[in-house]
Amino acid sequence: MRHRQVVLRRNEPSRRSANSSLTVRSVRYGECQKNHAAGIGGYAVDGCREFMASGQEGTSSALICAACGCHRNFHRREVETEFEIVGIVSDKLD
Repeated sequence: MRHRQVVLRRNEPSRRSANSSLTVRSVRYGECQKNHAAGIGGYAVDGCREFMASGQEGTSSALICAACGCHRNFHRREVETEFEIVGIVSDKLD
């Protein structure tokens, strides 16, 4: 399984300080939730427990699960977010 990490850097200036924070988001795709029996009015899932890309990153086949053949959007998305303060600069007001 491949993990994606998105790194966002954000500056939040204020009157007394300028905070520079770092946000790291790790996205994982869990079990498949596609209802294969929706056409006949039932409910049945295929039991795929985790998304595995069938192609390399950046190709259209990277969005298809190698285990069940469903699109990545049918898999549960789990996002883990971490915040880290990189530096604090303060100005004295006299």
